[in-house]
Amino acid sequence: MDWSSLHHHVHILWGIVWFLFLVPVFIQECGASDSTSNYLIGLGSYDITGPAADVNMMGYANLNQTASGLHFRLRARAFIVAEPEGKRVVFVNLDACMASQLVTIKVFERLNARYGGLYTEKNVAISGIHTHAGPGGYLQYVVYIVTSLGFVRQSFDVIVDGIEKSIIQAHENLRPGTIIINKGDLLDAGVNRSPSAYLNNPSEERSKYNYNVDKDMTLLKFVDDEWGPVGSFNWFATHGTSMSRTNSLISGDNKGAAARFMEDWYKQKHFSDGVGNPRRVSNIIPDLHDTNNQLLGLAASYQASGGRPVRRSLSAARRVRSSFREGDRPKFVSAFCQTNCGDVSPNVLGAFCIDTGLPCDFNHSTCNGKNELCYGRGPGYPDEFESTRIIGDRQFRKAVELFDSATEQLKGRIDYRHTHLDFSQIEVTVPSSGGGTQVVKTCPAAMGFAFAAGTTDGPGAFDFKQGDDQGNLFWRLVRDFLKTPGKEQVDCQHPKPILLDTGEMNLPYPWAPSVLPIQILRIGQLVILSVPGEFTTMSGRRLRDAVQTVLTSGGSGEFGSNIHVVIAGLTNTYSQYVTTFEEYQIQRYEGASTLYGPHTLSAYIQEFKRLASALLGGQDISPGPPPPDLLSKQISLLPPVVMDATPINIKFGDVSTDIPQNSTFRKGDLVTAVFWSACPRNDLMTEGTFALVEALGNDKQTWSPAYDDDDFCLLFKWSRPSKLSAYSHARIEWRIPETATPGIYRITHFGASKSLFGSIRHFTGSSTAFVVT
Repeated sequence: MDWSSLHHHVHILWGIVWFLFLVPVFIQECGASDSTSNYLIGLGSYDITGPAADVNMMGYANLNQTASGLHFRLRARAFIVAEPEGKRVVFVNLDACMASQLVTIKVFERLNARYGGLYTEKNVAISGIHTHAGPGGYLQYVVYIVTSLGFVRQSFDVIVDGIEKSIIQAHENLRPGTIIINKGDLLDAGVNRSPSAYLNNPSEERSKYNYNVDKDMTLLKFVDDEWGPVGSFNWFATHGTSMSRTNSLISGDNKGAAARFMEDWYKQKHFSDGVGNPRRVSNIIPDLHDTNNQLLGLAASYQASGGRPVRRSLSAARRVRSSFREGDRPKFVSAFCQTNCGDVSPNVLGAFCIDTGLPCDFNHSTCNGKNELCYGRGPGYPDEFESTRIIGDRQFRKAVELFDSATEQLKGRIDYRHTHLDFSQIEVTVPSSGGGTQVVKTCPAAMGFAFAAGTTDGPGAFDFKQGDDQGNLFWRLVRDFLKTPGKEQVDCQHPKPILLDTGEMNLPYPWAPSVLPIQILRIGQLVILSVPGEFTTMSGRRLRDAVQTVLTSGGSGEFGSNIHVVIAGLTNTYSQYVTTFEEYQIQRYEGASTLYGPHTLSAYIQEFKRLASALLGGQDISPGPPPPDLLSKQISLLPPVVMDATPINIKFGDVSTDIPQNSTFRKGDLVTAVFWSACPRNDLMTEGTFALVEALGNDKQTWSPAYDDDDFCLLFKWSRPSKLSAYSHARIEWRIPETATPGIYRITHFGASKSLFGSIRHFTGSSTAFVVT
């Protein structure tokens, strides 16, 4: 035997074995099995963080919940999927309470000016995650901007800008790629907050489901042919109410947190610098051979810097995360989208009375008759930040599991259908009680008494309670001062007792929408239903089932049984809640907030079936009546920033309360520095930062960014000594994470002051350095 030949053949055989081993690994990493790219894919992301001071937050309608700092930043995240020579769709996920009709109108105007008819209301969906910790004032109807003292142009502009820029990024990133879909159950991130209403649904219907909320997460994995995975979007139902109605820090709540965790996870997994930290370059890691005394001595040589003027661009240049690309590679974008979350709470421990600690009343969510005492508890109770982290982390971990195990590739054509409908007067054919069918109508918008009771996530005030189908005389008199509903409206909305007849209130401009968009986006076997509100669990199930039945029984066989239908909630505009007919009868918060009467869901199902039939048959559909553009009618009562000031001999950026010299901290400790500051409304620091933790490099001279105000562990808190004071402070708190590298750090603040004459000047200042062991 020729041993050299044998040796050669052994090498060949060994090479074949390694090849066969590595190919599946490579395929798993790229997320596609024996597939070729059939789409162009592109993703983008941009900062939409609004004014972090003075502006009321959108969601709880609590007049006292006014922004005064940052938990972490808000973003618009977009994906575009296109056929190489055909149609395309866009989905934008906002770290905002909901989409706004006025925002979408102005975004489409900008897209039309830039791209012509490439991106329109027909093929673009803009959806909100439903955080209740973002600045309000960006919607156009009166009832949604009362607590923000009317329209807030700054809130509106930053969202419009961010959506446009995220789409531009996604468009410029379009490259051949594939999309992999996966689904799985997440059991511990949501509970039903209105179980008594859910139980009013037919028992035979409820018996088809294991839970009284949807537990499934649907995830898309975007894989670039050259770069591999470039992003993921998923849909899962749970409210953005882990942060409470008393929180004043801007936050993406649990879904925004999950997105931040996943984007950082992917970067750490694939771009680690070798020391386990993807966002800190290796040259900032200090020489750990130095003794603690040497480190303290070195830290002591860096006293507080004092405030100094800087260019605005320094804040953006010093932020930790790049805004667009990582070298030539597109930035990894991860979005945690909202679906039918209407009755789903992240406060999974249940609702309890804060006075007795006992469970709240089951039907009315009251404590001794008072709804104000009944609060849901998150898993980190009583720490709302910890509850936000835990619910975000649970969604993140499920998303990673689905991302890593995804194998089913989306294949097939891209298509879409969109129309506008006047929901104040839709005729709907429904089954009649005696058999057969009858024609009923939706109603002009109205909110019931239980709307004012709020929910266990954020109870209302006064003597309102959920499950109220009667109302009371005093509040009827208050209502009648604004608008007395007529008999036809009362009968149409029955059994809802009308508190605010918003659909018939038009001074100084409309209080509630009547014209709403509905939309279907199709990407292969995935069908996204864009709805302009919050569907409850059972409402969402009925809508999905109805559309799926149309698509799978249409005769063409195009879908077969392999179809994924997801609801994108709070999309393109906002019109509050949608319950089932049976849930509406109970008149809990969700039923009282179902604006267009008891047949609202039936109207949605009827009209979505019409859209689905048109999609399946390749038929066009009427665009419907256009929604109003009320921008010119908006009123704002929010006072402007007049000026900022500091005491004599104090500069903006000077440290007010410094970190003690020779301080040493451990992981888990809280480090705090307070600076003389100015109103954050002077500059939103878009794609920049108000707060920064910097680490001293090996050269013992260079400070490099380590954490900024987009990190979960760093809080930026802003305050005035009094409402009319021109003085203000920025308190920056860093909870040292377990992943922090030992070394020398300091805290830095960026801001912008306004003079009496209106000029804006940017400044910065740093604390005394300290040691982390």
